[in-house]
Amino acid sequence: MRRPSSRIREEIERLQEQLKLAEAKEAERIGRLALKAGLGDVNASDTELITGFEEMAKRFQTGTKQKAPGPAARSQADASDA
Repeated sequence: MRRPSSRIREEIERLQEQLKLAEAKEAERIGRLALKAGLGDVNASDTELITGFEEMAKRFQTGTKQKAPGPAARSQADASDA
């Protein structure tokens, strides 16, 4: 049974509204956490922040359990580069 295009459009509109609400909730959650972490006082451009967020997102992506090197590992790597 075929659905009329008007019903499909209505469903698309409903789903777009759900997406908008879900994204707003996610943004509020991340914003609250960012403020708790002190990012409200960071003096960085939007581009710099986006780059940092992208790097952090890669670290926490589902299925990629890469652990960022800690300070000791970074200092050892810096020493070996010298």
